[in-house]
Amino acid sequence: MKTINDIQDEIIADFSLFEDDMESKLFYLMDIGKKLAPMDPAHQSPEFIIKGCMSKVWVYPIFNEGSLQFEADSNTEITKGLVALLVKIWNNRTPAEILQTDLYFITQIGMGSMIGSQRSNGFAGMIQQMKIYANAFQNHN
Repeated sequence: MKTINDIQDEIIADFSLFEDDMESKLFYLMDIGKKLAPMDPAHQSPEFIIKGCMSKVWVYPIFNEGSLQFEADSNTEITKGLVALLVKIWNNRTPAEILQTDLYFITQIGMGSMIGSQRSNGFAGMIQQMKIYANAFQNHN
């Protein structure tokens, strides 16, 4: 299995193909979101909505044999792409791995200039909520 940093490095390499073409990067981000596995509609409930996001974003944690899997979805394509990146990095990882991750890909791909401040706040909310889930499951065996 690839490491978290291997996956981040792949994401950086993929986005670097677009250089400074922000429009192409956004289309690519939306394409990533389209490949996200479908979320169980029963998990699209208010308790799993990410706070601080202008769009609706749901993240549902599943703890199984020491690792976390995430189901996620959004009602907008860009936001769905953002949460898909986090799912790609953190799916099937232990809570400790998630909590210790340095998400360096965010600055490396120029995420801030790509998505703007409002979506950046929502993206930070996604990261925070997924780490809260990891923290909650950290002491379960």
